[in-house]
Amino acid sequence: MATVSENVSPRSLRGLETGAVGFGAARVTTDPDSVALVNVALDRGASLLDTADFYGPFTNEIALGHAIEGRRDQAVITTKVGMVRVGQDPHDIALNGQPDHVRHSCDGSLKRLDVDHIDLYLLHRVDPAVPIEETFGAMADLKEAGKVRHIGLCSMDVETLCRAEAVHPITAVQVELSLFTRDALVEVVPWCDVRGIGVIAHSPLGRGILGGSIRDTSDLDSRSALTRHPRYGPEALAHNVQIVESVGVVADRLGATTAQVALAWLLAQNERIVPIPRTTNMSRLHANLDAGGLRLTQADLDLLDALPSPVGSHLFQPGSFY
Repeated sequence: MATVSENVSPRSLRGLETGAVGFGAARVTTDPDSVALVNVALDRGASLLDTADFYGPFTNEIALGHAIEGRRDQAVITTKVGMVRVGQDPHDIALNGQPDHVRHSCDGSLKRLDVDHIDLYLLHRVDPAVPIEETFGAMADLKEAGKVRHIGLCSMDVETLCRAEAVHPITAVQVELSLFTRDALVEVVPWCDVRGIGVIAHSPLGRGILGGSIRDTSDLDSRSALTRHPRYGPEALAHNVQIVESVGVVADRLGATTAQVALAWLLAQNERIVPIPRTTNMSRLHANLDAGGLRLTQADLDLLDALPSPVGSHLFQPGSFY
């Protein structure tokens, strides 16, 4: 397997410096093995740790705060506001972009994370009932008050980004971006690039399929939300696995994994893209971070760029937030 000694090629997200590959911390708990994952990520230079008040809700921020105890200065903490769970069903979600909610939520996140400031505060989704100028203005006020260092948005179109940028400079935008979901490369990433704005890529392994371990529906845990995902249905999965096999051609030549190739492809798209893969497995964490040192040739990039689109929407259902 291709390996490197450290997470190379640091990224500059409009003045916020991070490692090339970050860590999606949504599954972090207070379990010692989970805490160890976070510490290894920091040891390897994966400084950007991504959470949200929505995860749990709230419990993930508490767990991450516990995990970084004594290492605050090495972590770039990213948390998010604006999505609210309104029932027991995790898919029963409301949006709240009211300025008072933003201010109250930030105070809660600071307390749960046990920190005196948040490095990057993101609006999880735009509340259509609240002008983005009001929501982002409240976030800018939090920066002025010293509670957050940088602000940004998630999953927004360029028009919304322009309106937010007119209120306060955006440091980073978080979008779903992978070999399987490339929409953001058309408008959002170029828009960010000319302004020096960072792009944080969530679900960079296509929600797991680009890891190569999913071959058919029998590989899915019956309790997994992926059993309801359009890209993981029997017919769609049969097509999408063939795409992963094409990624494997590049991986085999390099002595790497399909996940590493998928992450290296993302890093090659733009010098301000930071993928944040999630994992609860230590060996996969090391492999993900090793992707920061994997170099693809132009021929590799051409092959990967020419891959067909996957079958099935990247969202769980039309109109959903995921």
